[in-house]
Amino acid sequence: MKYFLATLFITALSFTNILTAQENKPVQFSFKAERTSDTTAVVTVKAIIGKGVQLFGVQKQNTEDVFVSTLNQDTTKSDSRFIIDSVQSPITSQSVKPAGVEQNSWVYTDSASFTYFLKIGKDTVKIRGSFDWLGIRGDEYPSGSETVSVTIPAVDAITGGDAQAKADESLWNIFLICLITGLLAIITPCVFPLIPVTVSFFLKRSKSRAEGIRNALWYSFSIVLIYTVPTLILTLIFGDTILYTISTHPVSNLLFFAFFIVFAISFFGAFELTLPNSWANKADQQAGKGGLLGIFFMALTLVIVSFSCTGPLVGTLLGQTSTQGVSIAPIIGMMGFGIGLAIPFSLFAFFPSMLQSLPKSGGWLNSVKVTFGFIELALALKFLSNVDLTYHWGLLNRDVFLVLWIVIFGLMGLYLIGKLKFSHDSDLKFISVPRLFFAIIAFSFTVYMIPGLWGAPLKLLSGFIPPSTTQEFNLDDLKYKIGTNTAVVSNSNGASAQAPVKYTDKLKVPFGLVAYFDLEEGMAAAKALNKPVMLDFTGHTCANCRKMEEQVWKNPEVLKRIKENFVLVSLYVDEYDTELPESEHYKDKNGNLITNVGQKNLDYEITKFGFNAQPLYMFLDLEGNPLSDIKYGYVPNVQKFIDHLDAMKAAFEKKK
Repeated sequence: MKYFLATLFITALSFTNILTAQENKPVQFSFKAERTSDTTAVVTVKAIIGKGVQLFGVQKQNTEDVFVSTLNQDTTKSDSRFIIDSVQSPITSQSVKPAGVEQNSWVYTDSASFTYFLKIGKDTVKIRGSFDWLGIRGDEYPSGSETVSVTIPAVDAITGGDAQAKADESLWNIFLICLITGLLAIITPCVFPLIPVTVSFFLKRSKSRAEGIRNALWYSFSIVLIYTVPTLILTLIFGDTILYTISTHPVSNLLFFAFFIVFAISFFGAFELTLPNSWANKADQQAGKGGLLGIFFMALTLVIVSFSCTGPLVGTLLGQTSTQGVSIAPIIGMMGFGIGLAIPFSLFAFFPSMLQSLPKSGGWLNSVKVTFGFIELALALKFLSNVDLTYHWGLLNRDVFLVLWIVIFGLMGLYLIGKLKFSHDSDLKFISVPRLFFAIIAFSFTVYMIPGLWGAPLKLLSGFIPPSTTQEFNLDDLKYKIGTNTAVVSNSNGASAQAPVKYTDKLKVPFGLVAYFDLEEGMAAAKALNKPVMLDFTGHTCANCRKMEEQVWKNPEVLKRIKENFVLVSLYVDEYDTELPESEHYKDKNGNLITNVGQKNLDYEITKFGFNAQPLYMFLDLEGNPLSDIKYGYVPNVQKFIDHLDAMKAAFEKKK
């Protein structure tokens, strides 16, 4: 026993010494390597600095600092040196003058981060060496050497794997959203009453419970087919971009607006909106013939009868999934919606006793329908806003749009607490707990939007409401407009270029940025300023573009880099209202005539980069060649965007 206690004591003492040594270590380091393109990468050194200690920074270009920390690559274990540049930590530093030295040196307290830009090949690269650091603590100069060993994977491992992973993640998210929407469609007054009737019909009509389950499963599968197959056929006949074109074109958005307004009025009880009765009657006649074909037509009858409730949901989902830049996205979305709508029919066929637990149809279903009416009215304004932005009417600026949404969702809250009543509503003797919570959500959302009338960012709604550039009075944007010079664009070396001219009367970018809206004009400015081009493929109807601007571009470090290091060229792919001169009309590779600015920009994006989704950020040198093959899209991560901007700047400097 005494030997055990002695061993335990020695172990505890050793562990305490290790912890004490770690705590007494003046500076602790971590190293991270990341490939930023097929030929560039970054190594980031992060330091946590102990109390009372100051860490000397890394040596800047064109300086001969004596007191510095240095990343030394072991060339004996690598083919060549890779480091081409370094950047100091963006964290605030201060200047000190060490004893016996005339020049000042930069030091950091608490924490620091140093980024090294590398020029590498496409194969896997291992960076080995040491980070030799030097600090100052009073009259002492603590120092040390940390071993560095990081691996940068090959291009195929990054671009192929990440691109596939992002595509898979995007499709998976689309499927889940549409699946949940399909499940929500169950509680609509057009679908909910049909569940017990349909399931009971299958179970009673079938000779055995197993046959009843089989018939119900086929019925559910038929629903999925009815929603999925037409989308697939449309894509196969008209090509990958047909649904994308439909969802972004102003004419289709205007039709969607009218469509949703009519549905909203119908949901409020003004009239009953249904497809022609002859369609349902013919489908019902075929269903009466029995067999698997008859069951399929029963499912078709359900889809037709429930159209007044599910139609707006399907239209919204098709519009959103079609803008993802993945041709299979709308098909996956409709499959998810069909599965969500079909699940209850299969579930209750497996467990018939659950039918008894369903709430009875009644006035609550009409309340659900009216609530959907308010939501449809709000969505209708979103479609009208897309048209307004594309045609530059100026009818639904951000403040006007917010006023309308505030009124709509405020009225929805009043309806939920019983202060508004429509013709088909039952008497509301008391407010149920779920209804109270939905009312709280509606009122909270209403209050959240009110500060937006004076320019509050409303990040939760970025992408759904018009951009801040359309607001007449915006306190948040005032700080970006002070001191802005739009006559001449210049750089730190005194070189200047003509300010943007083309399309500036119609197109704008936020946060005081200066952008060119024509590629040729932007390239000319880049050559005059000797700066790389940042291509911003965007659109009036692009929700993710607005999210990137509000959540990433607005960051001061990002804004600083875009303004100082790049010439911003924003190409709107849905600028259909601006016609090209007849001399500039041309046919794309498919023989389609290109006649307006939006078509030209989209064709350039597809032919040059093989991509048709927005946002897309590509970077060009002065000859118009890409600085990287990375297709940087919707990644709402500020640090990743900063790292990518720095890497593109370093790649441009290396090409000089």
